Amino acid sequence: MSWIKEGDLNLLEKISANVLKAGPMPKHVAFIMDGNRRFARKKNLERQEGHMQGFNKLAETLRWCKHLNIPEVTVYAFSIENFKRNKEEVDGLMELAKQKFERLLEERENLEKHGVCIRVLGDLNMLPLDLQEIIAKAVVTTREHNKCFLNVCFAYTSRYEITNAVREMAWGVEEGLIRASDVSEALLSECLYSNNSPNPDLLIRTSGEVRLSDFLLWQTSHSCLVFQSVLWPEYSFWNLCEAILQYQLNHKSIQKARDLHREHQALQQLEADRACVAEHLQHHGNGKPVDAQRRQEALLHYTDCREERVQDFLEALKHKRDSFFNDLCSEAISA
Repeated sequence: MSWIKEGDLNLLEKISANVLKAGPMPKHVAFIMDGNRRFARKKNLERQEGHMQGFNKLAETLRWCKHLNIPEVTVYAFSIENFKRNKEEVDGLMELAKQKFERLLEERENLEKHGVCIRVLGDLNMLPLDLQEIIAKAVVTTREHNKCFLNVCFAYTSRYEITNAVREMAWGVEEGLIRASDVSEALLSECLYSNNSPNPDLLIRTSGEVRLSDFLLWQTSHSCLVFQSVLWPEYSFWNLCEAILQYQLNHKSIQKARDLHREHQALQQLEADRACVAEHLQHHGNGKPVDAQRRQEALLHYTDCREERVQDFLEALKHKRDSFFNDLCSEAISA
């Protein structure tokens, strides 16, 4: 089945979509697509068929999101914890992923037409090399597309992602790109796999489970969380509308929390910069008092230098990550 499912909404769906779009709409929706195995048991199907039906539902859901003007979707496709499942199921999921990313590459003209950018978030080194190479091709092929974005979390957990972000900052300090004092909450956010995306406005989990299962823990601290009992392969347009309505009902409080957090983060950074400047002036001032104007000038200079260091570090980090995908593509072509 195609990743991009063509087709319009029916009349009732169009009317409902237009009503919803009159209110605040989420720009980024994340899905924990849970219930494929339970669906298979319910229908007396093989587990692999349940996962196949789950992928088909993703394609349909992406079509609904397109008609609802939701430009970004993130999905939890495969957790690092899923490697603990039996070998037959894990191998089946790897093969299914390989087939679907190969199909995606066959659809590159359609992806370009719709401007779909595919990102894969996770530690690809945990995957079979042939799957890594196919994923890298999909990422590199669609990298410049910018109309809509699909983030596929594969070999992913949030705690692993946060730990990796800390490693990236440590690498930046070791390389002399940033100082230890430059490390901050905002910088950690920029080092996550998801650094190219705004945080999700809405996170939806299906199948009746009411936990996040180590998915986007950092990014969803100010998101609307909706837990729905429907199994993922049975998800409907109306289930999505219900979740969006929940987001709209809570939009003001979510936005207020985000604004307050942004203000608090800016204040934290200012306090940290002031502390660094005060320490520097004390160390180099021979005990002489420093007037307010000189202190302010020193603060502005320090802030400019810090921002320049951080920007250079983030550029180096982007180059390192892009090179990983580019090198995988080159290996695949030369193989």
